[in-house]
Amino acid sequence: MAAPVRRYDPDRRQRIIDAAIRVVGAKGIAGLSHRSVAAEADVPLGSTTYHFKTLDELLVAALRQANEACAPALVPRAGEDLAGALARLLGELLTAGRGRAELEYELYLEALRRPALRPVAAEWCGAVVAALADHTDPLTARALVAVMDGISLQTLLTDTPYDAAYARDLLGRVLRPA
Repeated sequence: MAAPVRRYDPDRRQRIIDAAIRVVGAKGIAGLSHRSVAAEADVPLGSTTYHFKTLDELLVAALRQANEACAPALVPRAGEDLAGALARLLGELLTAGRGRAELEYELYLEALRRPALRPVAAEWCGAVVAALADHTDPLTARALVAVMDGISLQTLLTDTPYDAAYARDLLGRVLRPA
């Protein structure tokens, strides 16, 4: 009997990551397993464990991809101050893709329980702080990230509409000199 022919599938790893993101989006972290991802990606179960030995490895790849997809450039528009630009950007993230924002925060907050995710979450925070430090000092940049995370979580957890005026005012207070 001839050996089975291996199918050349260079995109399989990426399809597995994409499937993991869809599974978490639909079922939450609790619904994530190698089996559920394999079914979603339409690949053999062995493919998921070949590319990602543990679920933590798969979650790291998913969080890294979510971070990269959600890295909009902070470019204030003509006549727009930094607080206004950040409030606009936050509004775009929370209203245009609320489901995506929920997914990203779910992955991000999973780092509380899974230490393997913490470096990726820290990379994301560091990248946002670095981007904001081009417009203000590093300490203020960190405070802005904290406020933006707080506004995002309040909006997502209370199921209330995003309030751009509130966000702009709060971010403006952080930016005012003491």
